[in-house]
Amino acid sequence: MVLAVSTTGGGLSGPGPLDSGRQDSAGHNAGPHIYHEPVLLSEVLQHLVVWLDGVYVDATLGEGGHAAAVLRVTSPGARLLGLDRDPRTLAIADQRLQDPRSKFTSVRASYASMIDAAESRGIESVDGVLMDLGISSRQLESPGYGLSFLTEEPLDMRFDPASMLTAHDVVNNYGEQDLVQVLREYGEEPRARQVARAIVRSRPIDNTAVLARLVSTTLGPGRRRRLHPATRTFQALRIEVNDELNVLREGLEAAVELLSPGGRLVVISYHSLEDRIVKNFLARAAASCVCPPGLPVCVCGHVPTMRNINRRVIRPSQEEVNVNPRSRSAKMRVSERRYTAQPRSNQDDESG
Repeated sequence: MVLAVSTTGGGLSGPGPLDSGRQDSAGHNAGPHIYHEPVLLSEVLQHLVVWLDGVYVDATLGEGGHAAAVLRVTSPGARLLGLDRDPRTLAIADQRLQDPRSKFTSVRASYASMIDAAESRGIESVDGVLMDLGISSRQLESPGYGLSFLTEEPLDMRFDPASMLTAHDVVNNYGEQDLVQVLREYGEEPRARQVARAIVRSRPIDNTAVLARLVSTTLGPGRRRRLHPATRTFQALRIEVNDELNVLREGLEAAVELLSPGGRLVVISYHSLEDRIVKNFLARAAASCVCPPGLPVCVCGHVPTMRNINRRVIRPSQEEVNVNPRSRSAKMRVSERRYTAQPRSNQDDESG
C-alpha cells in the first residue's frame, strides 16, 4: 500500500498514463491538464520504492506528480495515500490519480498529522514517506493565494483556507519587533528592521503589490542583486502564516514513528532553513550518542532509529535544471528506519 504526501516542484509537464484530461462544466473534454514537473523523480523512485507491494506516504501530494509515478511502478498490491493541506490542489490530484485498482486514497491534512491520517485509513505503518517541501509555481501564479509579489492579490498566503492567520494579519497587526523577528528568522533578511519599520509606518497595507513596492523602495535595487527585493519578505510571511518550520519538525517525527523497519524517508528541501532542520534531525536520529561534547563517557542513552543512506545531498542534474529551472535549489536526503529484527525478504522487488 502506498501513502503519498507530495510537494510540488517547479516546471510543467504533460499528462502521464494516469492523466485522463479534464472536463468543462458541461462534462465535455476540455483537453489535457498541464501538471507540474516533479523534481528528482527518478531519484525519488529509486530510493523510496523499496517494495513493489509496499505502503508509502507522499506527505505533500500537491498535484500528484510523484504519486502518479509511484502508482505506475508499484504492483497491484501496493497502495498510495496522499496528504495535502490545500483543498484546491488536492482536488486536482484526486481527479488525476483516480485509480481503477483502488491503490490511491487522499486525506486533506498536514503531514504533521500523517499518523492520524494513516490510522483513519487503517494503516499502522508504512514502507516509505516522501516529503517534497516548498510551494508550486501554480500556487505562486494562481489567483487567490496571494503568494506572489508580481501580481496584485489580497494578502492571504494560506495553504489551508480554513486557517485563521493571514499575511494581512501579520503585516497590519504585528508589532515592529515581532515583524523584525519574522523577517530575520524566516526570511533571513539582513535589513529586517528597515523593512519592518517601513511596513509599520505605511499601514494599512491591503495587497501584495503595495507590499512589494514598499519593500522594493525601502531596500532599493542593490548591487548584484539576483532576487527581487521582496523575495525574502514574502518567504518570511508565508512561513509565518503556515507555521511551516514547526510543521516540518512535527512531520519528521511523525514520519519516523510511522515507518516500518527498513522503510525509507525521502525529503526534498528548497531553502536553507528547511534543509538545516532536515539535516540536523536526520543526523540526530542516526547518531549513537547525542551527549554534549567533552563528556568522558556517554550518558544520554540515545538509541538511533534511522540510518542515513546518502552521505551527500542528492541534487538535480544539469539536464533537469535546464528543463525545470525551479528545481535548481532542490536538495534530497534519504534515511532508512533501522531494523530491530531480521529484514523481510523482497520476493518480487529488486529495485532497492
